[in-house]
Amino acid sequence: MGLEPPEKFYNAYPHELSGGQRQRAAIARAIIVNPEFIVADEPISMIDVSLRSKILELMKQLQSELDLTYLFITHDLAVSKYISDRIGIMYLGEMVELGLKKEIFSDPRHPYTIALLSAVPIPNPRVKRKHIELKGEVPSPINPPSGCRFHTRCPFKEETCETEKPRLIEVTENHYVACHKAQTLSIN
Repeated sequence: MGLEPPEKFYNAYPHELSGGQRQRAAIARAIIVNPEFIVADEPISMIDVSLRSKILELMKQLQSELDLTYLFITHDLAVSKYISDRIGIMYLGEMVELGLKKEIFSDPRHPYTIALLSAVPIPNPRVKRKHIELKGEVPSPINPPSGCRFHTRCPFKEETCETEKPRLIEVTENHYVACHKAQTLSIN
């Protein structure tokens, strides 16, 4: 786990550990019961950037060695691309797109996913991507809008979107989208 020597950490309090050490201790606590499934809610969000890759590598190593399944909750799409096999995109508590990471990143079909991906920096300056800026305010999750929850900010909305909630439909094999225009929207 990278907590060496272990004797140093037996009686340590959380405030005595660095962010990376706390995350490693949390991971150790999670795997000590030999789980098959771990929910990791923003496991690297409070860690220094220099330590993030080490924690992700540790998680991938443990996943392989212990045959773990993670539900990895994050706001960082670059991290989700690195750690995940499948990705689900949620908006106001509802799944709007679900699929293999290759499909989500190469052919997103929900307007929210398309907008999110347009905001992810690309390290290659030769690659150009249109940035989609979402207008309007995020609706209240306590009192969400009728129809599609994203329609108040969607650049592609139709009248149907305001009244009819879209179902999650399969647009390609194992790629599901909740959008009335899912069959026609694509960045490709």
